[in-house]
Amino acid sequence: MAPKRCRSTMFAQLLILVSFSLLSYSSSASTPPRKLALVKEQPLVLKYHNGPLLKGIVTVNLIWYGKFTPVQRSIIVDFIRSLSPPGTQREAQLPSVSSWWQTTALYKEGSSVIRLGKQYLDQSYSFGKLLEPSHLIALSSKVGHRDAINVVLTAADVAPDGFCMSKCGTHGSGLAGKHNKARFTYAWVGNSELQCPGQCAWPFHQPMYGPQTPPLVAPNGDVGVDGMIINLATVLAGAVTNPFGSGFFQGPATVPLEAVSACTGIFGSGAYPGYPGKLLVDPATGASFNAHGLNGRKYLLPAMWDPQTSACKALV
Repeated sequence: MAPKRCRSTMFAQLLILVSFSLLSYSSSASTPPRKLALVKEQPLVLKYHNGPLLKGIVTVNLIWYGKFTPVQRSIIVDFIRSLSPPGTQREAQLPSVSSWWQTTALYKEGSSVIRLGKQYLDQSYSFGKLLEPSHLIALSSKVGHRDAINVVLTAADVAPDGFCMSKCGTHGSGLAGKHNKARFTYAWVGNSELQCPGQCAWPFHQPMYGPQTPPLVAPNGDVGVDGMIINLATVLAGAVTNPFGSGFFQGPATVPLEAVSACTGIFGSGAYPGYPGKLLVDPATGASFNAHGLNGRKYLLPAMWDPQTSACKALV
């Protein structure tokens, strides 16, 4: 079964930034002024296609491909643990990572409770540094896949097929088991720091195209990994609400707009192309964020489509 792919939030952001630049081009002085009329914005609707969703307890297994420092791994592990922390460990401060994730419970059939599962390290680049889609599926099969999302995380010096050209991360499904009939869900996100931070780590790096606003300070001090968090949040939300291409999405099933990718570039209130919106700022570091996590972590998370309001909902 061929894997399904989703567009990355960051790549879609480029298209919006380019469109914004073109629309901002001023007309000549000889052009007569035109009266502008307000157009009522139509609701954003992600249609449910009657397929299964990932609900209940969902294990997230991490496959680290290439060299990550212990600090980099801890930033991502703390994010995964912050999605559905036990009651005794919930973040004391709001807005939180878990309050962001709770929106996925509105997508029919109740909550998706995330639990961190196994971690597999491949620091020897067993498939090399240029990865094909088949390599990502092979890597995602390194750990168990029952009721799980197996996430492949590639280091900054690894170039999966299409990385920086059409995507910053993907999620999809494959077949496994003795008779190759059991479907499993996987995802991949790459560290873009050395290859395309303007595409996959915005707003922590200036975009390659469009309005050149100053980049924000990354909340964990790592442009590449803080960018990975944004894309990891995007593909995880897509994986639980549209795991097999028959859940919630808009547009073609091969390139769908999903729970977060439908809200590209929105991180706070008042967002518009090139401006992520009004965010919280850490007075000690100057870093921008909108979500508190476990162990005192701070993260910047993208807006998610709310099925109750048919609108993109940001945390701040």
